[in-house]
Amino acid sequence: MSDIEKLWEEDSTPDINTNLKNDALKEVSFWAKEQLRVQEEVTQQEEVLADLKKEFKDISEQKLPDAMRECNLAEIKLSDGSKISVQQFYSARIGKEREEEAFSWLKDNGHEDIIKNVVSLQFGRGEDDSADGLLKNLTSQGYAPSNKRWVEPMTLKAFVKEQAENGTDLPFETFNVFIGQKTKITKG
Repeated sequence: MSDIEKLWEEDSTPDINTNLKNDALKEVSFWAKEQLRVQEEVTQQEEVLADLKKEFKDISEQKLPDAMRECNLAEIKLSDGSKISVQQFYSARIGKEREEEAFSWLKDNGHEDIIKNVVSLQFGRGEDDSADGLLKNLTSQGYAPSNKRWVEPMTLKAFVKEQAENGTDLPFETFNVFIGQKTKITKG
């Protein structure tokens, strides 16, 4: 007997509908067990998928590019018409701990246009008229606006690629830059 059934058995009082209640509780217990079983299966499958993704990344970004580099190949066509090519890829992100440093570097080097800047302010009920005021008036009105700055991930990736390919002295640690090679297989 499951813990759920035990609890319901202890809490239930016998009456005319006992059989009906027992059948209903059995169904509840069954579906609770099924939910737990399926939940466990989902967790296991997610772990399998995570392992497969890790293995795929290792092969496509390390093992196959290394093997092709060893053979001095940038591209190869297989007998079935498939084509394997090695392409350079770029990865970058601005971590919170280096945000100010990254934004300063971008501004100092004439790239502040890729920084997005959102100023927002939350008003309470009945403050619609105040919300229509200009940003410069907010501080004098006693509101505390929040300011969020960021660079879109795809914009940062493209920027890093452009700068690296142009030979710009980019602070790699500041932007958490990783440059690697990845294979791409297209079926013929």
